[in-house]
Amino acid sequence: MFKLIPAMLAAALAVALSPAAQAGDATSAHHGAQVKNVVLVHGAFADGAGWRPVYDDLTARGYRVSIVQNPLTSLADDVRATQRVLDRQDGPAILVGHSWGGTVITEAGDHDKVAGLVYVSALAPDAGETTAQQYAGFAPTPEFVIDTGSDGYGFINPANFKAGFAHDATDADAAFLRDSQVPINMTVFGTTLTKAAWRTKPSWAVIATEDKAFDQTMLIHMAERINARITKVAASHAVFMTQPTVVADTIDRAAREAGQPVR
Repeated sequence: MFKLIPAMLAAALAVALSPAAQAGDATSAHHGAQVKNVVLVHGAFADGAGWRPVYDDLTARGYRVSIVQNPLTSLADDVRATQRVLDRQDGPAILVGHSWGGTVITEAGDHDKVAGLVYVSALAPDAGETTAQQYAGFAPTPEFVIDTGSDGYGFINPANFKAGFAHDATDADAAFLRDSQVPINMTVFGTTLTKAAWRTKPSWAVIATEDKAFDQTMLIHMAERINARITKVAASHAVFMTQPTVVADTIDRAAREAGQPVR
């Protein structure tokens, strides 16, 4: 009997070292692994450069971060811009949207590379809804004033910019955001979504409690409707710039909690 033990061990070892067994171990190792890719999607008026503080924080933590530059010409164009960046990811990613970017990630987030969604003071419509419908029944915010030109593109009124968008930023940072605005085609708010990724993907939300672009009850309503795990922070609409650590912490949490096998 004792002479059989080496033979039995050899057979067991051969099975353990077989390609099938090794593939199984690899699959097991990937299961539940932390997501290491993050894709950041800006909203209206401020472009991807505003994500720099969050980018710096996340890359210092070891994340591979990509930033989408939305053209803000149509929902379809912004979704395609986001999908192009998602296509380049080498594994699952956390998709993050600020403000109008929330609508974009809601439509684009059904991409097979997306493991989870993070809404940063962001809009979260459902399929069959428009972005404009999210405002119905909520109080207007008088500090946030949009000037719409004859071509249908809107800018935040310069005189109201700091109060409405970035009251907690330095004067210099608020002035830079004001003077580097990217206008948005205002018709995008009337475009009906065809998909709602939050219905199938886990979601997190950062709500800036001093946001003057949205009624607070509107932000909370949207975040609760999508069953997001909510983090609140005292900040303006420019929370991505003024509270980057809180935003990065939420993205980090999403990456750890939404871990899944590489697809």
